[in-house]
Amino acid sequence: MTADLPELAEGNFYYQDLGGARFRSTIHAQGAWNAHEQHMAPASGLMADVLERHQPRDDMRMARISYEILGLIPGGEFRIDTTTLRPGKTIELVQAELVAGGRTAIRATGWRMLTSDTAGVVAVEDAAIPGPDECKPYDGAAVWPGGYIRSLEMRVAEGHRPGAGKVWLRTDHPLTSAADSGDLARLTGLVDTANGIAARVPPGKGSYAFPNLDLQIHMYRRPQGEWLGLDNAVSFGSDGIGLTSTVLHDLQGPFGRAEQILTLRKS
Repeated sequence: MTADLPELAEGNFYYQDLGGARFRSTIHAQGAWNAHEQHMAPASGLMADVLERHQPRDDMRMARISYEILGLIPGGEFRIDTTTLRPGKTIELVQAELVAGGRTAIRATGWRMLTSDTAGVVAVEDAAIPGPDECKPYDGAAVWPGGYIRSLEMRVAEGHRPGAGKVWLRTDHPLTSAADSGDLARLTGLVDTANGIAARVPPGKGSYAFPNLDLQIHMYRRPQGEWLGLDNAVSFGSDGIGLTSTVLHDLQGPFGRAEQILTLRKS
């Protein structure tokens, strides 16, 4: 920990659970753009975890989570407020807000949907990608700074290039000090990494910064396991706006998609 950083928790996890929906980030949650902020990836995983625990129902699952990044996500202590925006028998909309330093840094809404047996009509158009055992080790920390990136094990498939790539991620660090998060929260906590795995331009001074303003995750199947696969494509427009689009995979195959709108800034 350096002098310019906020007070961070210590431990082999991303967040210390302080009780009462309050948490403190560790160095493993540190962002890539600024040393004193959190990375969106573990923060979004924690918010997914809190949403799943909010008035849970065994007959429903999370199908879409939409995150709005309302500003810098400060490191250190914060709280997460949850509420049900739209209760229902078959569809519910729930919300979580990460509040730090007296302001909301991230707002997340999640559609929970009633599950039923549709095994007879299963069909997926997204193509499979090579598994992590077929890929080579990838050092993301050689491209990006920050404690979060250093916390990851990464594998890259053949054909990786600026603007497109296939990468697998996993982490040995539990999401919280309680170490009791489910697969959805753990894998959701890796998805935001997609914006950096196949950067069109190298990040850093003299190039462009391209932070995302949001993260939209749609899941047609509940994800499982510890490995997250990202089949990734990045597009830059001509007027300062870009888009990162990703097909999401676990070891059973594709399970959904993610989109991130980008603001392109000369650095």
